[in-house]
Amino acid sequence: MATLLPFMIIAFVLALRFRSMSKERPLKLGTLWIVPVVYLLLAGSMVFALKPPPMGWGLLIAGLGVGIAIGWHRGKLIRIERNPETGALTQKASPLALVLLVALIVLKLGARSIFGDTAATQPGSSAMLMTDAFLGFALGLLSATRLELYLRAQRLLAAIG
Repeated sequence: MATLLPFMIIAFVLALRFRSMSKERPLKLGTLWIVPVVYLLLAGSMVFALKPPPMGWGLLIAGLGVGIAIGWHRGKLIRIERNPETGALTQKASPLALVLLVALIVLKLGARSIFGDTAATQPGSSAMLMTDAFLGFALGLLSATRLELYLRAQRLLAAIG
């Protein structure tokens, strides 16, 4: 039961998220920077607390690059529209974007079962190196997605005049 509980919680949360994806939500350009900055502070504190070995830095940078590439693509999958009456921008996420996040969660949970919980106490362990890569990946993914949304929304507003 202890093994299945995290998967059941994740499945429940994702089912709720998938259901809400069909709804359009307001897109507020002034707040798109908040999530990347908060995650940057979180990732920075984790790197500061457990300094990665040289290979960990390399994996963190590689993960950042991959995250930027995938995040940019994910941002393109999110539909942005402007309400002609109010001028307000709305966004509607693509189900494919959620599938991408689900794959990341499954990979992370799979890594824990492969490497074990005790691997986290060893700074040079494969689990810690993978965590360094995931830190960079998540930062790149979140930042690039929001940057792509911001740039597309700005172009949409400029085209309308």
